[in-house]
Amino acid sequence: MIPSRPLRGNELIIESMIALAGFSTSQRIVVAGARSVELMLALHRSGYVRTSAAANCGHPARQYDVALVDWRQRTFIALERTLDWLGDFLAPAGVLVIWVDPQKPAAYQHLHSALERRGFVVEAATVRDDGSAISARRYQTSPMSKAA
Repeated sequence: MIPSRPLRGNELIIESMIALAGFSTSQRIVVAGARSVELMLALHRSGYVRTSAAANCGHPARQYDVALVDWRQRTFIALERTLDWLGDFLAPAGVLVIWVDPQKPAAYQHLHSALERRGFVVEAATVRDDGSAISARRYQTSPMSKAA
């Protein structure tokens, strides 16, 4: 029996983001943020070989099924600009997952509002001591809008 090794910080974050978004190894993934290349390589090692870092993701053509945004130690203003840019890369039914540092409740509301202004609805979230992740989809493709 091979002993399992403890997961490191980025691996724990990736594991949380994967669980929240529920994506598979066959889907196309774009990773944005200061650690995008590092996270992309970690995803490759985990079998998600169709992953690209934002720096090398090509021209926007709504070609990605999942967008993972690692926004630790970055400003909210810069996150809003990234969300504007990233929207053109994400497929209409794609999932957007954002990891942020631990926040005050008002900051979470601000993030929810920023996503709503861009046509996204928050579907799920996870909170840990070292940060939190929020999963969102566009309004027209969310399960709630289909049920209405």
